[in-house]
Amino acid sequence: MEFAVVGGDMRIVKLAELLALDGHTVRPFGLERGESGVLARSETLREALEGARYVILPLPALTGDVINAPLSKWEIRLSELAEAIFPGQTILAGKAGAALTDAARARSVPVIDYLEREELTVKNAGITAEGAVEILMRELPVTLMGSHILVVGFGRIGKLLALKLRALGACVTCSARKSSDRAWIEALGLKAVDTAKLAGALADVDAVVNTVPARVLGERELAALREGSVCLDLASKPGGVDLEAAKAMGTHVIWALSLPGQVAPVTAGEAIRDAIYNIIYELESE
Repeated sequence: MEFAVVGGDMRIVKLAELLALDGHTVRPFGLERGESGVLARSETLREALEGARYVILPLPALTGDVINAPLSKWEIRLSELAEAIFPGQTILAGKAGAALTDAARARSVPVIDYLEREELTVKNAGITAEGAVEILMRELPVTLMGSHILVVGFGRIGKLLALKLRALGACVTCSARKSSDRAWIEALGLKAVDTAKLAGALADVDAVVNTVPARVLGERELAALREGSVCLDLASKPGGVDLEAAKAMGTHVIWALSLPGQVAPVTAGEAIRDAIYNIIYELESE
């Protein structure tokens, strides 16, 4: 099978290498600063796309109207991709968005968002949780054992992170808006708090970790943190922390975006590969 892999970070480099090692023909573009000898470089975007059945884009696929390609020597605009793709191809992208979908549709090319696969989001959550533990171990002046940590949000990342922290001996509180989620938090032996009442739960924590992609740690909540507490935001843009308020208060915020690609690019690449194989199997079994 032939793949074009366009843009992305080190997890996409590893994905491309894994596909090549599986025996597929892989033509990368926009990965120049991360390529290894496993991959044959494409000199142009059209060269990479020509003959490919599937075009793999990164996670997230776009930054504005540009392909997300931090390892590229060149800016790859969405308009360039739209002109280069061929009818009969399928684009596989993470956080595809309307702009990419519309541009591809105009060329009769479907777009499938691999981040919508539950198997991938769960694996990514596990990698993110592990990366968050590493950051906390580095940033806290105390051990995780015995420390008090508040995890904001009880989605996939919040659940896995809370359980990892508890296993390391931390005293963990989790917040959730739904009463049903707070019941699950307590059933798992953790402390529960309503996300709408965070300020009252922050005074004694050594660290607060946000997983909610909405503004939940504003001026009132940040003011409740004691001096020296670690504030770690794992949420995607726009994030969950009021950064202007934090700066004004002198609160150090670590905004850890795209952790899977940073802390475990091989595992993250494997997770995307597996999701893509599942998508292709389902498409070609229809």
